[in-house]
Amino acid sequence: MNAHDPAERPSAAGEQTTPRVTFIFAGLMLAMLAASLNQTVLNPALPTIVGELHGVDRMLWVITAYILASTIMMPVYGKLGDLFGRRPLLLTALTIFVLGSVLGALAGDITWLIIARAVQGAGGGGLMVLSQATIADVIPARQRGRYLGIMSSVFAVSSVAGPLLGGWFTEGPGWRWVFWINVPLGAIAVVAAVVFLRLPRVSGSGRRIDILGMAVLSVVTTLLVLVATWGGSQYPWTSPIMLALIAATVAGAVLFVAVERRAHEPVIGLHLFRDRNFDLVTAAGLLISIALFGVAAYMPTYLQMVAGKSATTAGLLMLPMMGPMFVTSTLAGRFVTRTGRYKRIPLVGSVLVTVGLVLLSTLDAETPLWMLCCWLAVLGVGFGTAMQILVLVVQNSFPIEEVGTATAGNNYFRQIGATLGSAVVGSVFAARLAGGLSGTGVGEPESLTPATVQGLPDTLRQSVLEAYNDALVPIYLYIAPLVMVAGVLLCFVVEKPLATTIVRKNDSVPTGPAATAST
Repeated sequence: MNAHDPAERPSAAGEQTTPRVTFIFAGLMLAMLAASLNQTVLNPALPTIVGELHGVDRMLWVITAYILASTIMMPVYGKLGDLFGRRPLLLTALTIFVLGSVLGALAGDITWLIIARAVQGAGGGGLMVLSQATIADVIPARQRGRYLGIMSSVFAVSSVAGPLLGGWFTEGPGWRWVFWINVPLGAIAVVAAVVFLRLPRVSGSGRRIDILGMAVLSVVTTLLVLVATWGGSQYPWTSPIMLALIAATVAGAVLFVAVERRAHEPVIGLHLFRDRNFDLVTAAGLLISIALFGVAAYMPTYLQMVAGKSATTAGLLMLPMMGPMFVTSTLAGRFVTRTGRYKRIPLVGSVLVTVGLVLLSTLDAETPLWMLCCWLAVLGVGFGTAMQILVLVVQNSFPIEEVGTATAGNNYFRQIGATLGSAVVGSVFAARLAGGLSGTGVGEPESLTPATVQGLPDTLRQSVLEAYNDALVPIYLYIAPLVMVAGVLLCFVVEKPLATTIVRKNDSVPTGPAATAST
């Protein structure tokens, strides 16, 4: 039998939640909060920022630079953390992230800002992966469920708090505080890591870093993100540029597989894909991420345009989705810790997400706001039960020495799903909206703002509202089968017993949350 099978690991007497673990967890939560906020906090501030820095034509790159850098770096941090220890990598990622934030706050032109965002992303990708992997270093899988459940709530909080903070900073002390706020958050996380994070020493001597694999992965990821962000918006999908990018992405992926087959320490080991649970939950996570970010990215726009709400109010109206997501992810984690059972939870979540998407597809311009909020709440419960448990399944499938690589691989593909979800929904939405508005005489869709729409004559305004509704709402019905496929995949997950201790290759005694070995 496999020595790394979690079912064969020795049992611990139980969880010992020490103050040290609490402080570690708080620091990791802050690190994840800072990284996840930076994917949403800039959105309401962007018009002001690009106007002041004279960079409207390059506004897309302010967002793309962060997404691209963070996605590229996720597998890199995961692998290096396994090879050399997560504590120094976490401190490095925090330092890079804070440095990028300072550069962004001091940006004098749009090029400087784009570079700063890339630096931020290079650190932010590490914060997301290393925070989840570090929990695996100090908390056994059986107790880890409740911690990962709470961690997943960070995304719900940042989805709502990010736009609200961004709008408040822009209208109040100024948009540069969107970046300055990361400095104290990062500093507190650094202190928590330095003072409280004590992990077993990891010897990286004799290990060869897969530089070629990292380079090829960076190129492939760049091409894929460009395909997702440019397709249908910057260039038609059938244009020579897009066809060349797609072909180059496929060729690069084939080359990456060939490189990883020969690598001594591959950045994303192909052996990960020989694990049934890893394949199933990674594919399911990618599909569910398409749905999550397809809704989260464009529902606020719908609320502003169709419901006539302000940007701040539209952000608050996402609380019916994010609130239940926060509660159910936390409760699901506690249930897993108490019972050790986890397979049915994401299955139920995928069903609820599918139902929520179908309900959203029934919206029209006259739907009461309370009903829309109810449908969003159904989605929130579904996403809360479907997403974060998948990380635990991945971590429980591999020995602790490979948890970073496995977690990073899972997060990498989920990030790809998020990028594809936002981009594809946006592309289809824009195309359908342009068709719906043709012949109405209101001009190009890009020229319409919520204030402009509300100022139109009643008959024309109603036509525009119906065009917005008909452009976005049916897309949710198109996404629903993807989540159904995710649910089918999750049916085949093998519910392995969750490990109750942390066993490393060189351990003579199993360790748990109270382990105090130092780095």
